[in-house]
Amino acid sequence: MNTYNRYPVVFVRGRGVKLWDSDGKEYIDFLAGIAVNNLGHCHPKVVVALQKQAQKLMHVSNYFHIEPQIRLGKLLCQNSFADRVFFCNSGAEANEAAIKLARKYAKENLGEDKFEIITALNSFHGRTMATVTATGQGRFQKGFTPLLPGFKYVPFGDIAAVMGAINDTTCAVMLEPIQAEGGVNLPPDGYFRELRSLLDEKGLLLILDEVQTGMGRTGRLFAYEHYGIEPDIMTLAKALGGGMAIGACLAREKVAESFTPGDHASTFGGNPLACAAGIASLEAILEDDWLLSACTRMGEYFKKGLAGLMKKYPFIKDVRGKGLILGMELDFDASGVVKDALKEGYIINHTMNRVLRFVPPLIVVEEEIDGLIDVLDKIFEKRLAE
Repeated sequence: MNTYNRYPVVFVRGRGVKLWDSDGKEYIDFLAGIAVNNLGHCHPKVVVALQKQAQKLMHVSNYFHIEPQIRLGKLLCQNSFADRVFFCNSGAEANEAAIKLARKYAKENLGEDKFEIITALNSFHGRTMATVTATGQGRFQKGFTPLLPGFKYVPFGDIAAVMGAINDTTCAVMLEPIQAEGGVNLPPDGYFRELRSLLDEKGLLLILDEVQTGMGRTGRLFAYEHYGIEPDIMTLAKALGGGMAIGACLAREKVAESFTPGDHASTFGGNPLACAAGIASLEAILEDDWLLSACTRMGEYFKKGLAGLMKKYPFIKDVRGKGLILGMELDFDASGVVKDALKEGYIINHTMNRVLRFVPPLIVVEEEIDGLIDVLDKIFEKRLAE
């Protein structure tokens, strides 16, 4: 169906940070399948894990215990705040589970009239009816009204706005640690600490959507670690499977126990093949001590290069981000820059029309970053001369 504005390229092979199209042209990937291929394309550990699992068992119903699912769930809980995991197939599904879990918990523990969830303007939580309603951007909701009741939007990073939005029906606040689709927006210092304290005082839940920021993207395994707080519910997807489709909703025991058999389910969620990829992906991040530190180091190097361009070109309004999720805000539509970069063999994208977003594999090196900086410099110089 006509749901994508596709570029005239067909990719047929990938390895590390590189992709090759059907004509044999080589590209350096600074999009990573939209923050999916954190380990690069076709990481050997993920490929081997998939091959081995595919020879043994690809699918079995969740009516039965699934060994790779148990192993991945244990790994996630051991390395996060969580006690329980629900597996699904995507970020939107993970957020659906989080919304349902928050409402179920609230009705059982806070009162039957507790159902409203506060989210942020410019947020993005998915394309299902519940998650597109949770998304604080009207452009994604256009044409799909009436939306699901029970959501309220406040400016991101504004603690006073959250305080003002809480009422007798509020059950949770749902936020991204860094707004990715919304323009790579970071919260003010201390925001999440204040928010956690406020919600603890009110007895309300904090849901963090780490679909794009999780799995090492910010230089920590999970972005919440930067802020000195822990959520009650967290969602993952994208990079969790190293390229395979998988999502997860993680929660504390006191919250997770609100789900009982029949409350929620997923036919393919936590299937052996996806979980084998998830185990390999997570173990690769945990075992390779250099990877998260390299993400931080390369992110700082990349950000410095982008900042150098901002000093040179007046139409660059801001450079921001953490680790290897970076944004460059322009004062014009950035789509032309994306197309020009693609012609030069570099894959980037843009959000909110004017923000170039960079989410390369975490294995990117200085030489590849320098190459993109040079290409952007050439593109911007040409525009300045026009």
